[in-house]
Amino acid sequence: MTAATAVGTLDDTERVPSLSLPSAGPLVGRADDLDALAGAVGLPAGPPAATAVLLSGDAGVGKTRLLGELVAEAQHAGWRVLRGNCLDLGESALPYLPFTEMFGRVAGDDPALADRLVAAVPGLERLMPLRRRLGAAEDSDRIERAELFATVEETLRLLADDAPLLVVVEDVHWADRSTRDMLGFLFTRRIPGATVVASYRSDDLHRRHPLRATVAEWSRLPGVVRMPLSRLTDDDIRLLVRNLADGPIPDRDVRGIVERAEGNAFFTEELVAARSAGGQALSTDLADLLLVRVDQLDEGARQVVRASSVAGRRVSHELLAHVLELDPAVLNQAMRGAVDANILVASASGWYSFRHALLAEAVYGDLLPGERVRLHATYARAIASREVEGTAAELARHARLAGDVRTAITAAVQAGDEALAVGGPDEAAQHYELALELAGTEAVEGSRPTLDQVALTLKAADATAAAGRVHRTLALLQSQLASLPASAPSDDRASLLVALAGTCFLLDTGLDVLQITTEAAALVPPDPPTPLRAELAGVRARAFALYHRPDEAARWALEARDLGERLGLRGVVAEADVTLADLDQRAGDPEMSRRTLERSAADARAAGELGAELRSLFKLGSLHWGLGRLDDATRVFATANERAHEVGRPWAPYGFDARLMLALIAYVTGEWDETARLTDTRTENAPAVAEAALAAVGLAVAAGRGDTSALPLLDVLRPWWDRDGLIGILCGGAAIDLHGDLGDLATAIAVHRDVVETVGRIWESSMFQAQIRLNALLLGQIANEAARVGRAERSALAERGPALVASAVAAADAGASRGAGYRGPESEAWLARLHAEDARLQWLTGAVTSADPLLDAWRASADAFAAFGHAFVTARSQARRAAVLAAAGRTAEATAAADASRAVARRLGSQPLLRELGALQSASAPPSRRAPAERLDTALTAREREVLALVAQGRSNKEIGQSLFISTKTASVHVSNILAKLGASGRTEAVTLARRRGDLTD
Repeated sequence: MTAATAVGTLDDTERVPSLSLPSAGPLVGRADDLDALAGAVGLPAGPPAATAVLLSGDAGVGKTRLLGELVAEAQHAGWRVLRGNCLDLGESALPYLPFTEMFGRVAGDDPALADRLVAAVPGLERLMPLRRRLGAAEDSDRIERAELFATVEETLRLLADDAPLLVVVEDVHWADRSTRDMLGFLFTRRIPGATVVASYRSDDLHRRHPLRATVAEWSRLPGVVRMPLSRLTDDDIRLLVRNLADGPIPDRDVRGIVERAEGNAFFTEELVAARSAGGQALSTDLADLLLVRVDQLDEGARQVVRASSVAGRRVSHELLAHVLELDPAVLNQAMRGAVDANILVASASGWYSFRHALLAEAVYGDLLPGERVRLHATYARAIASREVEGTAAELARHARLAGDVRTAITAAVQAGDEALAVGGPDEAAQHYELALELAGTEAVEGSRPTLDQVALTLKAADATAAAGRVHRTLALLQSQLASLPASAPSDDRASLLVALAGTCFLLDTGLDVLQITTEAAALVPPDPPTPLRAELAGVRARAFALYHRPDEAARWALEARDLGERLGLRGVVAEADVTLADLDQRAGDPEMSRRTLERSAADARAAGELGAELRSLFKLGSLHWGLGRLDDATRVFATANERAHEVGRPWAPYGFDARLMLALIAYVTGEWDETARLTDTRTENAPAVAEAALAAVGLAVAAGRGDTSALPLLDVLRPWWDRDGLIGILCGGAAIDLHGDLGDLATAIAVHRDVVETVGRIWESSMFQAQIRLNALLLGQIANEAARVGRAERSALAERGPALVASAVAAADAGASRGAGYRGPESEAWLARLHAEDARLQWLTGAVTSADPLLDAWRASADAFAAFGHAFVTARSQARRAAVLAAAGRTAEATAAADASRAVARRLGSQPLLRELGALQSASAPPSRRAPAERLDTALTAREREVLALVAQGRSNKEIGQSLFISTKTASVHVSNILAKLGASGRTEAVTLARRRGDLTD
């Protein structure tokens, strides 16, 4: 009997099972790798490109997950799969362990198949787990090595006879010599229909690792392909983080994980889990895993690695030599050990860095407290001596962690100055704040302060503001003011008050900025003229303008301008010009304002006054926006945003605000992909408030497209409403439409109330211009609801209309009275939309029966938004006008308006608007009279089900027509067809029959 007949044909029920890892969500970042690996083994159906594949990569990079996907794909294609693992058993490794695991799984899952295989290839029994237990084998049962190799080869050939065979051996870096030899033997054999994939950790292959030379030998064999698995890209890690997180996660947290994980999937999982558990530290299990290879080093190499971890991610050879003070030969030998073990990586320029950032964290965390302090002190002395290269930032860090407060303060201030000089305001702010913190600690300990804390606070305030962390700026100034002793010089207090007032203009603080500048004015006399007086005059002018006192604002602005010119303070002059331009606009002279702002921006740029330049440009862009000149506004805002990026301050006030306005303009003009680009902060280190504001703009696009997956973001952003009214307004408008389009009017109403109350409180005004838009959006959702509910509910909804209209009109009038005496095109457009929605609500509730006012209102809304340039709301207004035209029987006009709206909706991907237009399209074709009931298709159409639902509410044909924007006659025909299809004699019976057959649910 031949081996083939002994085994027989293996059908699907006898297929060798294999263990595959459960999928942990979608495979991220490995699609190309999976395709390449599948192609190499011949999946899904084709000749394999290799007889063996060597899959390598760092620990945790995703080899096992990739192999799991390959195994699943092979099994789905009808392949047989054998899978075995090598284990880290040190000197006690069992020879051929992965093959014992493979064949043992066969014996456990299909004993009959195992018996047939052993009968055909008797030597296979020697690899079965039961024969390898302690004392199970007798000396007489010994098998020669060559015979065992042939046994495995023959078994694989038998298994591959009827179906392709995939053999997977994992973690070959732990393989014993016998297993490595077995794999080498199989790699030289071509077994038709069988492919071997062996994986190993490339970072474990130090110079003396036995697999290192073996892999090189295997790679030279015909048919053996090496496939190194690289780290995931940052974008892939971001996606993985969001897939793993339980809920929405701020971009700044994602960035932190991306930076620490460095493309490693396993590390990413651990860091996400640590964050979910409320911490950022490495878990004990992960730290222990990372430290395993460090523990295997000799003492000299461990000493080098520990000292390197104190330096941070990288350290120069020269600095490390000063710190360790070892004999050069001893140090070189120790460094060689750390590099050979793949723990440190050497660069050609003389630097050493950890192979992975988390490894540095783990080693540092494993140091004893005293050991850390001693090493930090040694580093600080070495850098301070200037005998080796080092930065002020490094000196500040080491001195602080060594307890040398004075050195740390001096170095931190210097590091802040250096960071600010090269366009790093965020880093500068961190250094200045560290110096302030340490100075406070030193004062508590009784030592004399070593720096001017007021001057340092002002530096820190400027840096945090330039970094876009303006709330932090406010906190720093308030804290320093609160701690300032009564005996402090008046200029110190005045300087802090002036800075505080300037910060208040950037935030919704609730502070009385006029009172703040009044207090400062009492401390800074007009004579002699000083820079502080000039700055005070500038912020006081802005305060009077904010409180709508133009005459006093102009007087102080002129004083600031005069002092600025006399003292050569070009920034003060430019800021005063911006205030004067703002006053010109409010006085009804926008062209004078434009000329002043253009001159101010040019002068500020020539003088190198970035803050004044950005404010001038932002105000100029806002002027164009307010006048509806969106192209001009885009040009100016783009210039401001580019300038902020050029000088390394992308989040600075007015520079970032320009980006925010660019995103809003792109939303308005229908360039929603550009909005998405501008609001995407995933690759940027955005301050939290900037991230929140941009996300709020992105919600407008989500609402327009009907993307309900954005709803959880509303809860994440809600805390920001109390700190920034614009974020509340943007979120509120999106939330009203998202909830309203889902039919949840109660939540939409609650959101509207929350936004109006919150913004009104922090802006100290019950009326603000954005109320027009918010009220119009809510009124539209109320009208939508009125079309769905019964008569009693409609009456209650109708009562909400007058209050929303009245408050919006009052807000518009108040805004006009505080501005130039007229409303801008945006406000006019939203007022037109408000009145159109009010007319629609009155039509739906029966208060108005003529379609003419409704047509006029929607025409006005569409025209106003078209003139302003708001693509989406123009299209929505056209759609609702088309519905009224269709109801009035003006089919051609209705079709033209609907087609124009549909084209925009498709371009933008607006599903809510497309659904609205779809309903209109089905309503625009009146149903024909049907054949006798016995020949009817009794299935109700979607439109007939809508009509039936309104019949169930007790609505008349006229009311049905109003709700669905169809004529009364068309509604009557629909009702007649429904009665015929249901075989009902009347409306009540039709409702009863429809409920019985499931056409109508309550």
